[in-house]
Amino acid sequence: MTVEELIRSRRTHKAYEPEPVDRATLEELFELARWAPNHNLTNPWRFRVLGPQSLTALKEAAGPEAAAKLDRAPTLVAASVLRSDDPVTFEEDHAAAAAATFILLLGAHARGLAGYWRTVPVMESAEGRAALSLPGDELPIGLLHLGDPRQEQRVPDRAPVDEIAMFLP
Repeated sequence: MTVEELIRSRRTHKAYEPEPVDRATLEELFELARWAPNHNLTNPWRFRVLGPQSLTALKEAAGPEAAAKLDRAPTLVAASVLRSDDPVTFEEDHAAAAAATFILLLGAHARGLAGYWRTVPVMESAEGRAALSLPGDELPIGLLHLGDPRQEQRVPDRAPVDEIAMFLP
């Protein structure tokens, strides 16, 4: 599949088969993610694969209503970015970490896996940060749900190019 086909066919999935993604595949995805564009090569992205203890702790921190959503996928990866004291560097690093996260999702899709990038408010709480072993110098950017898809997803409507792109004089 070409990069263009991958981008156009990737979908958000919320229903997964129960088998977790194997470690070798996750390591391949992290290897891809580290090639994200990154000004000054600061490598600001961090990924944490949640094991049973960290998932239980995160679910407890999230509360019963939000905890159910954490059980959707068999593999969860917390994505974060290192904080910088320099606001320009931090803005560049945040964008680079988001690009690395998307590369991980595209790599998963290329391997037939489904993915879902969520922002999870509990990741900002003291309890959520503790569950993820997230130090104070990192900002969470999302929780990735990964696994084999249980169903096909519809193609969503997208805004036409003339609404999102401007050609300036």
